[in-house]
Amino acid sequence: MQEAPIIQNPWNYEPEPWRRDAACAQLGVPTGVFFSDELTDIIQAKNICAECPVLESCLEGAIRRREPWGVWGGQLFRNGHILANKRRRGRPSKVPRPEEQLPVVPIPVRIQQELLSA
Repeated sequence: MQEAPIIQNPWNYEPEPWRRDAACAQLGVPTGVFFSDELTDIIQAKNICAECPVLESCLEGAIRRREPWGVWGGQLFRNGHILANKRRRGRPSKVPRPEEQLPVVPIPVRIQQELLSA
């Protein structure tokens, strides 16, 4: 009888070393906050990222992986692209409500230049 070959797990994932220093890991924030469609959760996630010591590495990784959704490096991703803003479902307000304004977390200049040259 022939032995079955050992198949390597293609999903074997080695986390990036910067993740252990990330504010989201240090604060013990539920990961759902970073992958929610609720504006209050997105605001909370972006505020956490704004103070993160590894923001640049996180954002670079998300761009490289073309993250399908979530808040990464202070930016909101959808379908692998950075979104400038997010609004509630339904008809938009004529005047945006203050509670619907997402905090602006600046993209580091070096990453901005890389995005422009890509």
